[in-house]
Amino acid sequence: MAHLELGLDTFGDVTLGPDGQPLSHAEVLRNVVAEAELADRLGLHFFGVGEHHRSDFAVSAPEVLLAAIAGRTATIRLGSAVTVLSSDDPVRVFQRFSTLDAVSNGRAEVIIGRGSFTESFPLFGLDLAQYDVLFNERLALFAELLKEGPVTWSGRTRSALKDQRVYPPTESGHLRTWIGVGGTPASVVRAARYGFPLMLAIIGGDPRAFAPYVELYHQSLAEAGRGALPIGAHSPGYIADTDEQAREELWPHYAAMHDRIGAERGWPPLTRAGFEQSAGANGALCVGSPATVAAKIVRTTKALRLSRFDMKYSAGTLPHALMMRSIELYGDQVAPLVREAMQEGVSANSPTT
Repeated sequence: MAHLELGLDTFGDVTLGPDGQPLSHAEVLRNVVAEAELADRLGLHFFGVGEHHRSDFAVSAPEVLLAAIAGRTATIRLGSAVTVLSSDDPVRVFQRFSTLDAVSNGRAEVIIGRGSFTESFPLFGLDLAQYDVLFNERLALFAELLKEGPVTWSGRTRSALKDQRVYPPTESGHLRTWIGVGGTPASVVRAARYGFPLMLAIIGGDPRAFAPYVELYHQSLAEAGRGALPIGAHSPGYIADTDEQAREELWPHYAAMHDRIGAERGWPPLTRAGFEQSAGANGALCVGSPATVAAKIVRTTKALRLSRFDMKYSAGTLPHALMMRSIELYGDQVAPLVREAMQEGVSANSPTT
């Protein structure tokens, strides 16, 4: 944990411009490139973009956007958050990310998952009734592709492969791949069985509630004869100079996003009291001053023994200028505070001579 990586995620949420009107998808995508450039200049470790196929999120082709970002950045690692593998072709996913890996000089990552939205299934002519079998089969094939040798595979949802090589291979022979998990034990066990690092999507409640999944992951790795692997977490957040400022600036945009998605899923409207609880010391929402957000990240990191923490910095219509300021504070102030706190924890546990 002394070497905790700090990253950022966005879904390319459609934001409001200075006139209070929604920006075009094209302008949102250009703004995401600028946000990634800033993250790179600040020395952050990872920048992830989520795949969606709906009007309120602009990113439907993560690898294309990440390739544009790769040409404007130098060191930050670039990946999806997440790639919806169930509704994609594993061969094409590997090819696109191995190409991204080449043009970024080895900085590509994939976070694969089921995704929490299902618009991609009808869009690509897939049957939602096959939700589980699609993911299971395509994950099995993707795991074979990651070995970067001849692939022989067969299943029900895609044509079989026999001694097939897929190009281009990565230069290093390894494409870093995580499995994103929202809190399903079977998904945790599956990640361990395949030997994938685990990325926990913690978007509500107390992050410490995920500790049993961490224990299950370690137990499942041991049962599979595997050593320890990285565990990361993705949580929403927003940073301003003070706690009050951060909460007041975030609240209307976060509430509108929550209620829009909640109306589709049968959630009750978000109350201010519910927002404040999530923003409190034990909640998943990392909103506040740099010191407050750093303390929440450290608390979650220590409780879950994380190797990486990714803050989902976009929130519905939250304007680009506010997100840029939040990213700046994350890199300039939160990151040093987190590193200092984690190092102090390591020093306190180190044996004396």
